[in-house]
Amino acid sequence: MRSPHHITTHPYTNPYEELGRLDDGPLDGPTDDGPLDEFLREGIREEPGEPDERDGAEAQDDPWAPPNHRRNGRRRRRGRFAGLPLAMKAVVGVLVLAAFLTLADRWALLYAERRAADTLKDRLHLAAAPEVQIDGFPFLTQLVDERLDSVKVTVPDVAADRVSLAQVTATARDVRLDTDGPTSVRGADVPHLEGDVLLSFADLNRELGASQVTFTGEGHDRVRARGTLPVAGHDLDLRAEARIVRNGDRGIATHIGGMRLDIGDLATYRPGARTSQGLHLSRKSAARLAHETRKAKALLSIPSVVRRLGVPDSVVRAALRNESRLTELTGTPRFIHQAMRLNLIDLALEHPQLLALLGFDPALLDALPRLTRPVLADQLSLGFRLPEPPSGQVRLRDVRVEEDGIRVRLEGTGLVIGGSR
Repeated sequence: MRSPHHITTHPYTNPYEELGRLDDGPLDGPTDDGPLDEFLREGIREEPGEPDERDGAEAQDDPWAPPNHRRNGRRRRRGRFAGLPLAMKAVVGVLVLAAFLTLADRWALLYAERRAADTLKDRLHLAAAPEVQIDGFPFLTQLVDERLDSVKVTVPDVAADRVSLAQVTATARDVRLDTDGPTSVRGADVPHLEGDVLLSFADLNRELGASQVTFTGEGHDRVRARGTLPVAGHDLDLRAEARIVRNGDRGIATHIGGMRLDIGDLATYRPGARTSQGLHLSRKSAARLAHETRKAKALLSIPSVVRRLGVPDSVVRAALRNESRLTELTGTPRFIHQAMRLNLIDLALEHPQLLALLGFDPALLDALPRLTRPVLADQLSLGFRLPEPPSGQVRLRDVRVEEDGIRVRLEGTGLVIGGSR
């Protein structure tokens, strides 16, 4: 009796062999083919162009194994994306080539800018090499074409008469090059350029700073000067105004006005021959005469001064005899006004002891007349002229005063830098 747990195992058979046993006769016999025979023959029919792997001794029945569909599907997927790595390599190659070309173009540009700066320094006799900026990309194609789209040149510290121009900036367009090939540039033709010139107040304060004067803008065409001017051992407070105008095509001029030197709160000196000019008591100094009896009497004791003051002789005699009358006279607004109109330079020639009594240094009184308007105007002059170019023409256009200095627009035509044209 068999155990209930006994399991009978049968050897595994090929299903295709079992189908073969159902056949009534050999496949190559003369019997009629049934539907199953036709199906089997279709299954073993050889594909055209493929070698018969069952020829000869190797034509043995292979043991049956289930088909591996997963492996075949993976092979098909690899074939679908087989071209992707090549495309990526092509893109990377193009990018690397473009990077090298761009780098070569930028190196060539920097070299050309440096050579141009050295050439401009030598041709224009500049103290320092200018800054040259060549615009447009790519540069090498412009060089081969012998034409640059735009070139900007910035020249610092250009000497111009008594002062230095802080900056000269010019932009040239459509520059034609004179070359012997891309690696040899002899010069350039500049048909037209535009730019501006800056005369910095900081440079003016430094270069004209012997008198410790500072310049600041006041309006669109005026400059104010404030500072001290040493005269005969005294530091006089200086005030002046300069009007900026264009002088010809290559320079600017300054018309100095309102020049004034204050000797503390004692007097004010204005150079010139007019009535309002010369050396005059300040309002504060004239008002002090009402409380300084000795100085007031000394002033009223000179007949020429009395006549210039316009005070009647009877009033002067009464004031000299009575101090209350003197205080009453010198304390009036009319007397103060008239005292301020006295030109003390004239009095210094006739009565030097009187000015010494009023507190003036004789050496200062001797030096002030030599500070004429032309002398002071020359010390405060901001005028300059641009250096003349080797060829072509450079003209100054609009002049305007800005916060940081005087700026002038310039325009150039027909300029040739180096070359043999």
